[in-house]
Amino acid sequence: MKITVHAVGRMKAGPEKQLADRYFERFTRSGPAVGLEFAGIVEIAEGRAQAANERRREEGQKLQTHLQPGTALMLLDERGKNLSSEDFAGRIGSLRDGGRKALVIAIGGADGHDQSLRDLADLTVSLGALTWPHQLVRVMLGEQLYRAATILSGHPYHRS
Repeated sequence: MKITVHAVGRMKAGPEKQLADRYFERFTRSGPAVGLEFAGIVEIAEGRAQAANERRREEGQKLQTHLQPGTALMLLDERGKNLSSEDFAGRIGSLRDGGRKALVIAIGGADGHDQSLRDLADLTVSLGALTWPHQLVRVMLGEQLYRAATILSGHPYHRS
């Protein structure tokens, strides 16, 4: 299953980008052994509308253009389900085992995700009740994808 990260906003050079790249590279190397292929990160510019609901709608429409039929959609959102790493890995494994060919994991803009995306999402996941800068969300997502691959393969990384 191909996994793409869709992110509103650009990641600037710096230590956060280096760390995120490190985890996404680890996932790129470890994922294929368990049927997961990292297809990269798609970055879009933040919406330019004055109102938050219009910015969400604009950003949501851009994401929807990247969704092919049959692609699973996971939204990262503070109001989503708070999963353990094992549950996160299990959900990804279930999508893969259920025949999904692709998964898009979406990091929303500063205003969150549009309702149209919520209606399409297969799963909405929280990285905790705290609000995180988007740069750190990418680091945490990259690490969790790598961890998911190690959990699915039985690698000891997860036990550390």
